[in-house]
Amino acid sequence: MQQKIAIEMKGITKTFGALKANDNVNLTVEKGEVHALLGENGAGKSTLMNMLSGIYTPDSGTIAISGEQVAFTSPKDSIRKGIGMIHQHFKLVDVMTAKENIIIGQPAEFFLQGKALSKKVKALSDQYGLDIDPDKKVYDMSVGEKQTLEIIKVLFRGAEILILDEPTAVLTPQEIRKLFRVIRNMKEQGCAVVIITHKLNEVMEISDRVTVLRKGQSVETVVTKDVGVSSLIEMMVGKKVELSIQKKTFEERKPLLELDEVTVKNSEGKDALSNVSFTLRGHEILGVAGVANSGQKELCECIAGLARADKGRIYFEGGNIVDKTPRDIIKLGIRMGFIPEDRLGMGLVGSMDIVHNMILKDYQNQPGIALRRGPCVAQARKIVKELDIQTPSIYTPVKRLSGGNIQKVLLGREIDSAPKVLITAYAVRGLDIGASYKIYDLLNEQKAKGVGVLFVGEDLDVLMDLCDRILVLCHGEVTGIVDPSKVTKEDIGLLMTGQRQESGDGNKFPGEGGEA
Repeated sequence: MQQKIAIEMKGITKTFGALKANDNVNLTVEKGEVHALLGENGAGKSTLMNMLSGIYTPDSGTIAISGEQVAFTSPKDSIRKGIGMIHQHFKLVDVMTAKENIIIGQPAEFFLQGKALSKKVKALSDQYGLDIDPDKKVYDMSVGEKQTLEIIKVLFRGAEILILDEPTAVLTPQEIRKLFRVIRNMKEQGCAVVIITHKLNEVMEISDRVTVLRKGQSVETVVTKDVGVSSLIEMMVGKKVELSIQKKTFEERKPLLELDEVTVKNSEGKDALSNVSFTLRGHEILGVAGVANSGQKELCECIAGLARADKGRIYFEGGNIVDKTPRDIIKLGIRMGFIPEDRLGMGLVGSMDIVHNMILKDYQNQPGIALRRGPCVAQARKIVKELDIQTPSIYTPVKRLSGGNIQKVLLGREIDSAPKVLITAYAVRGLDIGASYKIYDLLNEQKAKGVGVLFVGEDLDVLMDLCDRILVLCHGEVTGIVDPSKVTKEDIGLLMTGQRQESGDGNKFPGEGGEA
C-alpha cells in the first residue's frame, strides 16, 4: 500500500537580492517517514523549510500539504496545517516560564493557567519522554533545556509535520537519544519528520530517505539504507573529497597561558570549576573534553575575563589577569580571541551587519572620537572572501545568515585580530563537513604561527586527530591531561566519567605544564 504524501514542494525558488537561496527545488516527504535534508552551509536548506513553515513566501513554485495546495503568508497558516518548526536559534521569551512560552499565541489555552497548565505540559512531556519544569524561567535554563522546551512547544500545538533545524547541535548524547525516541514515536503515529543536520552518522541512524541540496538546487533524493556516507558527501559538494586533519608538531613551545588552581563558583555558590591547573603553550592545540556542563563554559569565560575566578591565578605571558575585565585585558595589549558556544547570544549582535560586528571588536582601539569604518569594511570583505561566507552583502544583518555562515563570521573576526591565545568553544557546532575541515585547517594555521589554541569540542575523534594534548573535565575538575597518540577514546571516556588518570608519582596527571 502506497503511503500518502505529507509534503510536496515543486519548483520552489527564493531570492534575496542577488543571492538565489533556492532555485527550482523539489521535495516530497511521506507520512510516517523521517526525511533528512542535507547540504553545505548556505545550500538553501533552512530557507526551504522557512517557506514550508510560513516565515518566507516562495517567489515561484507550489506547496501541497496532504494533497491540498496551500499558500502560506505567515507562520500561523503553517501551524493551522499541523506544521511545527524547531529553529536552530531558539524562539523563546527569556523572562517567561516554560509553560508561558508554550501557550503564547494560542487563544484557546489562554485561560488554562496555574496547576492545570503545568499538569497538561507535564503529561505531554511524560508521553514523549521529555524532561522540563513547566514553572522554570527560560533565562535559568541550560541550552539543552531550551531545546527540549522548543520541542514540547511544537508538540503542544498538535504538530503532525515536524521540522527540526540542526536539533542535535546543542544536545548531549543522552539528550540526542531521547530526541530520537521522540522522532521514532512520531513516525510510528504517522507523522512526517524533516530533519536538517550536518551529522552524517545521525542521518544514517534516524532517516528513511535523504534529499541533498547543493548551491540552492535539489540534487537527488535517495533511500538512506542504499547509500554510504562517502556518496552523500560527494553529492553535497559535487566532487570526491578527501577529509583529513594534518597535525604537525613543533619543537619550540613557549608557555603563554597558565592556570594555577583556579576555582569558579556558579550562581548557586557551588564550584563550577575546582582547582583547575594547566599550561597552554604556543604552537599547540590543547583540547578540552567532557560531558555537557562539566565546566567548559566557565573555563572559557574565566580566561576571557567574562567570569570571575573565586580562587587561583591566571597568568598570560607571566602577568596575572585574574579580576581584570575583557577591556582591561585588551588594554594590556593581550590579543586573546574568544569564540563562545552561543554565537548570536554572546559572540555577535544579530541585528547588526558583518561590518558593524567587526567594529564592535575593534572600536576601543581606534584613535580619536570618530570611528573609521574603512578598515572594518576591508576586514569584512577579506573574511567573506577567504572563508567563502554565503551572504548577499557585507551589510546584511548576521541573523539572516545560515548558522554555519554566522560561525564563519565570528571565527574569521577573531582570527583576523591576530591573537596570541585563541579560545574556541564548539567552533564547528552546526557546520557541514567541508566547513568544519576548513575551520580545522584555520586552527592549524594559527598553531603554525605560534598561537596557543584552546579547543573545546564534542567529537572525540576530532579531538584526538586535531589536538596535541587533551584536558578532560568532569564536574568542574581536571581528571587528566593526555597525549591522544598514547590513549584510546575509551580511556578518555573513563576520564569523562570521573575516573582520574594516575601516573607513576601519584599525581592525577603527569608532567603538569609539560607533556602528558
